[in-house]
Amino acid sequence: MSLVDVHNEWDPLEEVIVGTAVGARLPQPDFGLYALEYADLESPQHIPTGAIDPRVIAETEQELENLCSELTRLGIVVRRPEPRDLAAVVSTPQWSSDGFYDYCPRDGFLTVGDTIIETPMVLRSRFLEGMAYRRLFLEYLDSGARWLSAPKPVLPDEMFDPRADMGSRLGNLEPAFDAANVLRLGTDLLYLLSDSGNERGLRWLQSTVGDAYTVHACADIYASTHVDSTIVPLRPGLVLLNPERINDRNMPDVLRSWDHIWAPEMVDIGCTGRPHASTWIGMNLLMLRPDLAVADARQPELLRLLEKNGIDVLPMTLTHARTLGGGFHCVSLDVRRRGELETYR
Repeated sequence: MSLVDVHNEWDPLEEVIVGTAVGARLPQPDFGLYALEYADLESPQHIPTGAIDPRVIAETEQELENLCSELTRLGIVVRRPEPRDLAAVVSTPQWSSDGFYDYCPRDGFLTVGDTIIETPMVLRSRFLEGMAYRRLFLEYLDSGARWLSAPKPVLPDEMFDPRADMGSRLGNLEPAFDAANVLRLGTDLLYLLSDSGNERGLRWLQSTVGDAYTVHACADIYASTHVDSTIVPLRPGLVLLNPERINDRNMPDVLRSWDHIWAPEMVDIGCTGRPHASTWIGMNLLMLRPDLAVADARQPELLRLLEKNGIDVLPMTLTHARTLGGGFHCVSLDVRRRGELETYR
């Protein structure tokens, strides 16, 4: 029986991959990184690069270990990526880059039903991120799971435009999207069109998942990267929304009939150096089952709001979530949840 079996964001979690901060670094500058994350700087040469503060790495890895221990205590199988040399340079005929990190498995891999999909990520520094998970994916394949990889994107300079408005800086020359642009609501998949997901990526995903699923384009919601600090499905019919980004005009149609709860203003947890996430990373939570969430212990208003809506909270911390650009949903990839494929419209 396949060890991979996931249909939504909230069914009871049975197995999960949790990332690692070990070896994390800021990749060498390139045109795509400049366009998508540093277009406010004068040129790519001004992008910070090199090893991340060892204190940030050590504290984050300890907090990830704490998260793994709590999940294990709850009976959830926890897996971790293999170590690799992120300073090693990879080259194609178009460009060269070193690596970034293996902190956020959610960013590059999507589990839908019994299938693992390696997505065509938009940053060159994340081109080979799947290598850290190869042993795990082989095990899942041997168990009966499907393992697919999108066509590796070429990512030429022409794919990026740092002078365009945010949300239009990623071109549509080829399929390119991060897995964290996608949310699973049973037979409906939400897909954020943004600087980390283009229209050809949406079309490729729809062709891959087939007629059992409908991939819905979410446009004019959030122009930058990833959707999981903007829309957070909690259980069937209940969704947590970011009030700065979601409104009646851009509300995804499949969520209009759901009950909406609006995230309170987040406590700014601070960062070391330039942040890779806004304060809204505080609403990036991991549902363990429909009545239990892993959430940031430093967001008391959010915790009270969840509890008011019948969701218990396992309070944890990721001190450097803004520095590294990842909260509890980002640093985890659900491999198996106990439930069946349903439609929730």
